[in-house]
Parts: sequence; structure tokens; C-alpha cells
Amino acid sequence: MIPVYSTETAAEAALSLIGRFGLTVCSRQPRQGEYLLADSDGLSLCRAGEKGRVRADFAGGAAQYRRTKGGSELIAKAVNHTAAPTVWDGTGGLGRDAFVLASLGLRVYVFEQNSAVAALLSDGLRRALECPDTAAVAKRITLHFGDTCTLLPQLAAAEGRPDVVYLDPMYPESRKTAAVKKEMAYFHSLVGAAQNEGALLAAARATAKKRIVVKRPRLGEFLNHQPPAYQYTGKSTRFDVYLPLPPV
Repeated sequence: MIPVYSTETAAEAALSLIGRFGLTVCSRQPRQGEYLLADSDGLSLCRAGEKGRVRADFAGGAAQYRRTKGGSELIAKAVNHTAAPTVWDGTGGLGRDAFVLASLGLRVYVFEQNSAVAALLSDGLRRALECPDTAAVAKRITLHFGDTCTLLPQLAAAEGRPDVVYLDPMYPESRKTAAVKKEMAYFHSLVGAAQNEGALLAAARATAKKRIVVKRPRLGEFLNHQPPAYQYTGKSTRFDVYLPLPPV
């Protein structure tokens, strides 16, 4: 399990997430590998010996640009946002696509099974709720911690099936910017092996009422080698759309 190093200035809200997600604070700053840093800014993913940090930030950077300048047209079409669908994001990660979907006015449930990633995302949502520019969007996002393939049918039975299940499984990055490369290197090392693609797609198709949207690199392979019903393709990314499985 990834260690957490807490500074003396760590925010109380960030510290509460450590216990909530079953993480453990270490007495010294780690000398190798990835670790979570709890300080006055919240939670960050760090690597020993390097200066870079990865955090869920919805108020600035790329998230702010996508929220204020656009860049969400293709994903909006893929989920058919004009129909105001309910969307469950089965591969939450740091919540960037979920935040874009919520910024379109949609109600989004986010599922994340990695405890460290869930803590980072929860901390990012907490800070977004405290920011006047992002609070309304963050209120439309609900985080569920646990295995997606288990939680999808459980929640569907309790609350009803969503219109759309959205998936963005981890895949090798080919983007060239140093920041993205560093972030993905940290993330790959933290998360490790990807989820079972076959089980993930099957669970999504058994849960969604209208469509399953899978984000892939433009030239990437189909999820679990299964061709979609249709696609929305951009310059570097495409969205494969699958139809729900027929009732048994």
C-alpha cells in the first residue's frame, strides 16, 4: 500500500481522507517510490527524489481551460448530453472527464477502486466545493469507492440504472509533453495493472440503459477487442459507443 507522509501544516480535511480510505501515515518522508503528501494544499501524489506533484485540481490548469474555453464537444456528443442523461463514470481516476460532464449540467457518479486515487479525487472535489467558480459543478459529482464491476450492479439495483456508463481504462500514453509523461509515469506506477477489460465492459453493458461510451486513443485498439456500434473521432482521441446487453 502506498505510504502517506504528512507535514505539520497538513490540512485537517486532507488528514481525514487518510483514515477514510484506509491509508497509513509514515513517520518519515519516503526515500524511494511514490507516496502521498498531505500538506496545507491538500493531498498530492509524489515520487521520492523528484519535484513533480500530481493532484486533482478542478479550479486551475487544464480543467479550468476545458470548463471555460470549451474542448468538451466530442465527449458531449458521445454521451448525448442534450438528452440530460445520468452518467456513471466507471474509471474515475482524477475525475477530469467526470468534471467536464458535470460542467455540462449532468449528474455524474464516479467509481474508483484504488484507495490512493480515490483519496486524491475526494480531496480535489473537496477543494472544488470550496471554490465559488467550481462549487456548483462539484455538487453534481458523487464518488463511490470500490470495485466498479461489483458496485455497478449493486447501485443499479438500489437506485435504478443510469442512461450512460462512461469508461476511460488506462492505456499507454503517447502524448509528448513532459508534464503529461511525468504524471502518467507516477499514475501507472501507483495503479499498476489495469482492470479486467472484459469484465469491465460486460458490467457496463449490463448496467447502462442507453449506451456505453469508451474513451480511447484515436488509433488505439478496441476495448477487449470488441468493435463498438459506432464512434466519435477527434484528432487524438475517439469515443467508442457500445449498446447495452439485451435483458436476460
